[in-house]
Formats: sequence, structure tokens, C-alpha cells
Amino acid sequence: VCPSSLLSILLLLFLTPLTCPVTQEGQLPCGGWDCNCAFQKKTGCCCGANQLSHLEDFLLDKLTYFDKQVGSQDVAFTALLGRTDCYGPFTSSNTVPYKLVLVNNGNWYNPSLGVFTAPMSGIYRFSFTSSSLEGQGRKIYHQLNLMRNTEVMVSTWEDNYEDLEDSASQSVMMRLEPGDQVYVRLQAGRYLCGDAFRQNSFSGHMVFPVGQLL
Repeated sequence: VCPSSLLSILLLLFLTPLTCPVTQEGQLPCGGWDCNCAFQKKTGCCCGANQLSHLEDFLLDKLTYFDKQVGSQDVAFTALLGRTDCYGPFTSSNTVPYKLVLVNNGNWYNPSLGVFTAPMSGIYRFSFTSSSLEGQGRKIYHQLNLMRNTEVMVSTWEDNYEDLEDSASQSVMMRLEPGDQVYVRLQAGRYLCGDAFRQNSFSGHMVFPVGQLL
């Protein structure tokens, strides 16, 4: 049965035309194409049906793959500490739960846990900002680590003893595999508070994919 899809017809006409000679002695140089069929002047596209069918399947697989790749680039999030949120101090290091979500395309960021889980292999960019203010008779100070699973990627450290406010930020690109987790960790004995200006944030997005979906 001849393929009748528009893609097959276009491929036959423009991408892989038959190039059989009008006259030829000996074996026809047609490769996998059925040139005898063409010389017999059969109508339709039956002469290249098998080859076009394989080529059509190949292109369809590639288009499906690229569609997934392009769609996966919608992965992005930004979350903040709320105005009255304070976190710490603790006797051990803990993940900071940025609960005020502004963007969470794909829902790969969990605001309850403060953890982003990578849906696929790719290059990702993450950033976080921290700001501390003096309040309630104590100096606010922090030490934050951006973590990939159990590995420290970048950090900020602020001992706020000399003035009333300080801020810091970090930004980094990294490769993640499906299921890898990225989060901001507050070191033991430190604490962090939100403010009216929303200066404590955690953001991330995928720059480009390099693998299959989770």
C-alpha cells in the first residue's frame, strides 16, 4: 500500500527524488530504490514506498524528540521568603522553604520543602539573594549554601555586627540529571528573616536540555 500522507509526497518530490537514467545497460544504479518500477511507468509513489516509509518514521521520531526538548525549556521558578517569615536558628543545618511562589512553570519546585527537582538532564541556572536586618534587639546573621543533592555549589556568609543591614547574592550554572535536587541550606546556629521588600529569593530555570524527560 502506498503512503498517502502529505509528508511522504513532499519527501518524494523535494527531498529524495528518483534519479533513474532513461537508458541504462547492466545493473541500474538505484541503491534501495525500485527503478524497475519507475521504468515500467507505474503511477503513484509505490516505487519509493518502502524507503519513504522508513524516512517518514525517522523524521517523525526526530520531530517528537525535538518537540519534547523545546517544551521542556518552560521549566522555571522564583520563590521568596514572606514578609514575616523567620527561619532558624537550628542545632543542625536545614533547607530554607521559600513559600511565596511567583513563578513555578512545570511545578518542579516544592514550596513546602524549598526543593527543586530536575525533570530531565540539562544545564540549569540558579540564583539566590539574602538580606538581613537588625531587629528585636539582636543582630541577624546568616550563612547559606546552594546545594545540589548533598554537594555545596556556592555560598553566602554574613556576620551583621557593624551596621543595621547587609545583603548578598550568588548565581551559578550547573548540569543536573533527572531526579537531582537543588535547594538553599541554612547553616546550623544561623537565622534568616523576610522583610517588606522581599529581598530573600530563590530562582532557577533550565537553560537547555541534554537528555530525555524523567
